Formats: sequence, C-alpha cells, structure tokens
Amino acid sequence: MTVSGPVMQAPAMSVAERPASPALPRRRGRLGTGATVLTGLAALLPAFMFVLPLWTIRLVAPQYPEGLGMHIRINTIEGLTPTDLGNINGLNHYIGMRVILPDAIPELALMPWILAGIIGLGVLAMLLRRRAVLLAWIGVYASAAIAGMADFWKWGYDYGHNLDAATAIIKVPGMSYQPPLLGSKQLLNFTATSWPASGGVLAGLSLALAVAAVVLAFRKSGAEPV
Repeated sequence: MTVSGPVMQAPAMSVAERPASPALPRRRGRLGTGATVLTGLAALLPAFMFVLPLWTIRLVAPQYPEGLGMHIRINTIEGLTPTDLGNINGLNHYIGMRVILPDAIPELALMPWILAGIIGLGVLAMLLRRRAVLLAWIGVYASAAIAGMADFWKWGYDYGHNLDAATAIIKVPGMSYQPPLLGSKQLLNFTATSWPASGGVLAGLSLALAVAAVVLAFRKSGAEPV
C-alpha cells in the first residue's frame, strides 16, 4: 500500500541571506605597485655609473689657481683635463708619493662586475615583488657601498702615508698627504677637496629610492591579492 502525503520543502533563501563566499587569501610580504616602481628605478639608476664619474678630487694652489683634479670612475682614474693626472703624479713625486696608475688598482677591475651584480639583484627584486628579496638586495647594496667607501679611504691613507723618503724632495716631519674622504683639507699650500661626482650622487639617490620602496611596502598593510 502506498501512502502519499504532502512533501515538505525548505523555504527558498534569498540572495541577501546567502553566506558570502570566502575572500581570496592575500599574500603577505608582496610589494604593491608604488613600491615595485620605486624598486625598479632604484635598480636601474646605478647603470649610469658605467658612464658617469663616481668621485672628484681637486687640488688648488697659488701656482695652480685653475686647479688640478681627477675623476674616479667605476673602472679607471682620469684627470679632469688630459694633463691633470700626469701633473698630479709629478707633484706627488716631490713628496715621495707613489705614481697613481689605474691599472695597478685591482678594485677598479672588480667594481664593474660588482655593480652589474647589484643591478641584476635589484631587477630580480622588482620582478619577484617580495619584501624579503627587496630587503636582502638593500642589505647587499648598502654593504657594497660601505665597503667601497672604506676601501677608498684605505687607498687614500696608503698613498698619503706610505711615502718614499729616499726619493722625496720635500720632507716635512710628521706630515702626511691623505686627501679627505669628503670635504676639504689643507695639504701644504694645496687645498684638496673631495666630493661625489654625478655617478656618486645617482648612487646615493638609488639607495634612497630603495629605502623609500621598503617604507612604502611596510606602510601598505593590505597586500595585493595573488
């Protein structure tokens, strides 16, 4: 015997009453658009250091009112004019300083490769868009910059203090001739100045942009969705 009866149906649920779909998960530590753009600019600016001088040292004295000077580039050292480096080496001979020979400075052969690696890591940080990679790149970049400045100071100290007394014509007891790392210094009757050149300024701007990218990345609490 078949018993039939009314079929109970659940009341229809309105669209407004339906539970919302779970939101897509957000990946923590991902760079936003602004931080990515800043990272890209910071990574590419150092490329100009291949063609622009990093540092400039100038010497001014009564007998050289127009001054002498040299540019330190990523892979060489050259005079501000074609004769400046030769004149500086000639003056250095009088006080027993060694001749400045760019080919004898091994760091100048390594620096282009180091710079290329820094640029490559910066581009990788931009492409991966990860804060951890950006922080690692800034750590490498800043460490290389500090090491470069320390090596520059050591080079100046070596040239200015390790004098050849046997060949020196001018001998001043206790006098050393290390140029300033940054700023101005009196060396006998010469005023020596040392300042970043255009390439060095761009390197500093690049680091500042990289730091700005990190600040922006951490200020953006809502990361972009995957």
